[in-house]
Amino acid sequence: MGLNKFKVSSLMDITARPDIVFVRGHGSWLEDNTGKKYLDFIQGWAVNCLGHSPKEVINSLSEQSKLLINPSPAFYNQPSVELATSLVNASCFDHVFFANSGAEANEGAIKLARKWGKIYKKGAYKIITMKDSFHGRTLATMSASGKAGWDNIFPPRMEGFIKADLNDIESVKRLIDDDVVAIMLEPIQGEAGVIPADKKFMQDLRDITNLHNLLLIVDEVQTGMGRTGTLFAYQQYDIEPDIMTLGKGIGGGVPLSALLAKDSICVFSHGDQGGTYNGNPLCTAVGLSVLNAINNSSFMEDVRISSDFLSKGLSIISDKYDMNGERGIGLLRALILNNNDAQAIVDLARNFEPTGLLLNAPRCNLLRFMPALNVSKNEISLMLETLDSILSKILR
Repeated sequence: MGLNKFKVSSLMDITARPDIVFVRGHGSWLEDNTGKKYLDFIQGWAVNCLGHSPKEVINSLSEQSKLLINPSPAFYNQPSVELATSLVNASCFDHVFFANSGAEANEGAIKLARKWGKIYKKGAYKIITMKDSFHGRTLATMSASGKAGWDNIFPPRMEGFIKADLNDIESVKRLIDDDVVAIMLEPIQGEAGVIPADKKFMQDLRDITNLHNLLLIVDEVQTGMGRTGTLFAYQQYDIEPDIMTLGKGIGGGVPLSALLAKDSICVFSHGDQGGTYNGNPLCTAVGLSVLNAINNSSFMEDVRISSDFLSKGLSIISDKYDMNGERGIGLLRALILNNNDAQAIVDLARNFEPTGLLLNAPRCNLLRFMPALNVSKNEISLMLETLDSILSKILR
């Protein structure tokens, strides 16, 4: 069966999709409508932390759907309470608000910070974010983002977001005035090319926010839920933020995100925040099963072992082809090319025979790797071998 069976033109054209339709997936593998298989090192942009169709997600969806799907967020439900309690117990935060996407969680963080500024900072509303950052595709989160070119689409931009340079503390200090209420950043800038924040920079940010009575917000939509080898990336910086957002991996493939905050920051009044599907028991039951699966020392140790293996393999490839190295933390990594062939490599990898390889090129000179957290050593080796074959062809 070819693509003609599917009337793909009925979908709004919002991205350049290849002429394949995926019909099933398991673990690190996807299969398209022709029966071809693909080794997936994108995993829905770090969404499927346990791979495609993991038993934990299948079982929790099946069991919860028989009990209760959505009684309305105007009422408590057991899975959302259990997941919130587990997240609070595993972090430095006191309260959780569940949403459906990372952008929605970040939107909530922005609202919470501005409400806190209205109450405690004489109406301060500005938020310092970072150049090249990515926080989502709503109007507010696009304005908060520092992605190049986004300041020219959907004008006017929302006021109140000013940009500093990641890992340059002086650029942050220059922006602080009486109207600033918070600093918001990703511990690792994913869309910018997997650029980690330095530990000293993060600690200096915490010191500065304490000094000026500002909030520190970490966007862990991509880095949270074990992606970096600890449950949350902030834990590797020896700091405690005031607000954190989660998305992607928290749902293991279903739409779920979370806004977490310290008790003293939670100033929403009734009606300030909500959402028809937010915290529904079907998705939060999945989130609880995902958290239970990954939140143990042996799982995190396996992530770190896989990360080291992937990092070393990418470094070998970089040295072989005289590239510019690799970087990242945990299983969020990038290979820095010495040319602008990243998209060509992605296309060749997808079309590779007999099995394809799914990679991502957030920059023209860079490949990003976001495999399932339980990816096997053999699957990493196969990816590295396939990538090596592709590079030998394209560079030849």
